[in-house]
Amino acid sequence: MALSPSQRRYLRSLAHDLHPVILLGAKGATEAVVKELDLALSHHELVKVKLSGGDKEERQAQIDYLAEGTRSESVQQIGHIVVLFRRNEDEPKLALPR
Repeated sequence: MALSPSQRRYLRSLAHDLHPVILLGAKGATEAVVKELDLALSHHELVKVKLSGGDKEERQAQIDYLAEGTRSESVQQIGHIVVLFRRNEDEPKLALPR
């Protein structure tokens, strides 16, 4: 599911007022975090995640692990915060522009 630039822009505007739902601790991205994030994405579709410390490569590895594990797409990353999106096929909650 590739998002168009206009869809990314729309999702970034929606994510602006969100607070992080998932906070990664010292262990980083684990299987338990992926399961919890999967539930959050099923319910909300658009989720903010606060990553644990580390350098840029470590944070990118965490984002890749979370996105692949939940079949979601990264909409935006600013510092230690990443916004992930996955469409709920059964009950879509967000109407995306074309």
